[in-house]
Amino acid sequence: MRNRSLVLCSMIAIGVALMLTGCPKKTLQPAATEVSQPRPPEATAPTPGEPTMQMESGVAGTSGTAPLSSAIEQARAAFEGGDVYFEYDSFDLTAQAKQVLAEKAAFLNTHPGIKVSVEGHCDERGTQEYNLALGERRAKAAQEYLVFLGINAQRLSTVSYGEERPVDPAGNEEAWAKNRRAHFVITQG
Repeated sequence: MRNRSLVLCSMIAIGVALMLTGCPKKTLQPAATEVSQPRPPEATAPTPGEPTMQMESGVAGTSGTAPLSSAIEQARAAFEGGDVYFEYDSFDLTAQAKQVLAEKAAFLNTHPGIKVSVEGHCDERGTQEYNLALGERRAKAAQEYLVFLGINAQRLSTVSYGEERPVDPAGNEEAWAKNRRAHFVITQG
């Protein structure tokens, strides 16, 4: 669990560092010469089927393609992959949950156009109605803490899935612990 938090922190830090350093300035070359831009060390060559973004080169009649920033995409994936976990029959945020939410708030502060849905989930114990209500309280607890950390509530929505979408369908304590969570999905941005 701790390694997962460290990976998430690292990914967010890399994404922030890349955004702060920006892209190298392009120099104008005569139209007959094609400009080859060196990639920063963090960039990777696009894999087949990877989306690319068209970029204007500033020279009439020429354009180049560059892959979407893999570091930003990795940071987004880390954001969505980092769940907040809850104790049995509880929607109280643990210290570890608050740290994960602080990392999510930092990511959201550096990406103001992103909107997020906070999904509340439960394990299979309890009635369906009870688990839907508990899932909603878990999602709201995470949402309220993000608002407390300075994220505009207009950027956050909640939904409860109760026990309907388990990460681990096994009926044991290890699986139940994985299923008691708030999950985050980027809906816009």
